[in-house]
Amino acid sequence: MTTPDIAARRVLGACAALVVGALTLTACGGDASANNDGNGGGTSAKTSTAKIVISAKDGSTSASINATGVQVSDGRLTDVKMTVAGSGQAVEGAISADGKSWKPKARLERGTKYQISATAKDTSGRTAAANSIFTTVSSSNSFIGTYTPDNGTTVGVGMPVSFTFDKAISDKKAVQSHITVSSSSGQQVVGHWFGAQRLDFRPQDYWKAGSKVTMKIDLDGIEGANGVYGVQKKTVTFTIGRSQVSTVDVGTQTMTVVRDGKTLKSVPISAGSPEHTTYNGQMVISEKFEQTRMNGSTVGFGGEYDIPDVPHAMRLTSSGTFVHGNYWYSKGNPPFGRLGTSHGCVGLADVQGAQGDTTAKWFYDNSLIGDVVVVKNSPDKTVSPDNGLNGWNMSWSEWTAGSAA
Repeated sequence: MTTPDIAARRVLGACAALVVGALTLTACGGDASANNDGNGGGTSAKTSTAKIVISAKDGSTSASINATGVQVSDGRLTDVKMTVAGSGQAVEGAISADGKSWKPKARLERGTKYQISATAKDTSGRTAAANSIFTTVSSSNSFIGTYTPDNGTTVGVGMPVSFTFDKAISDKKAVQSHITVSSSSGQQVVGHWFGAQRLDFRPQDYWKAGSKVTMKIDLDGIEGANGVYGVQKKTVTFTIGRSQVSTVDVGTQTMTVVRDGKTLKSVPISAGSPEHTTYNGQMVISEKFEQTRMNGSTVGFGGEYDIPDVPHAMRLTSSGTFVHGNYWYSKGNPPFGRLGTSHGCVGLADVQGAQGDTTAKWFYDNSLIGDVVVVKNSPDKTVSPDNGLNGWNMSWSEWTAGSAA
């Protein structure tokens, strides 16, 4: 039989064992917390202070093709990987020198699904991570403007800035107000809409020779029509070269080339025939081809001509008016400068193969895209301002009336 004293001692011993066990468990918990913290201080674990922001939010379906990138605050990026979702194709990009941002090397594709994973470290070396899977804005829900002139080019004094949009624009004010064109000459530059898909900019008079023109396009995310957004964001600069304006007098079948106010040369030409007259008006050279094919069926003349190697051709209208070399001019005709025989173009004496010291080659070599060719004294009408880059045929009041901003 157990005595009361012995029973009491057993209970006390059991209690002591429980207390020791409890202390042992508590001590183990304290050690684990210190290890997680990494400093042995016995406090709770700390997370990284680096904050990563991926501009394209996870799950978004209309991300920008220009502005997508990664930024970090209170830390430095250590690694960023971007791929085309599904295929795993890598998208090239670079972390900035200060480690604060990353961006793709090239503009993203529209309507494409991408994945970004990024890691960064704070000043204590603790790591943070972020991921995003997103889809860029689709072609059906976005618009792009094809523009001229190109960045870094040198053009003539008549060259307008011209945008052609791939979608009809209903909110013209929103779009125009996010494209600014300025010149180092201080000339006022105003936009004019030709319909719903073309927007041109020009000053009241020709650009000042030698000036620098800057075009800022800030259309990314701008709603141009219901549910249709812009995707472009860039700055374009170009230079205005010397001033050259050439005047074609159909009455005398001559062209006088004036550069910086001085006559360079007066040359004989062959303008349009009485049946196929040449437009009057101010026309801007928009393209140059050392040789090109001219087929009458593409401009409404059926099978009247198809010449595969027209030399030294420079476009004046989108409907097919050119200044070009003519090597097929009939020897039975009077010399150049006496008779108009073309289908509306301005012909210059030339030889086949675009070689040799000819009038056409001289004019081609001495012309820039953006130079002005003025035609006068033709029995035809004045060229339409939207037929080519020929808005100079509108008065300034007419031009500014077509502005939406």
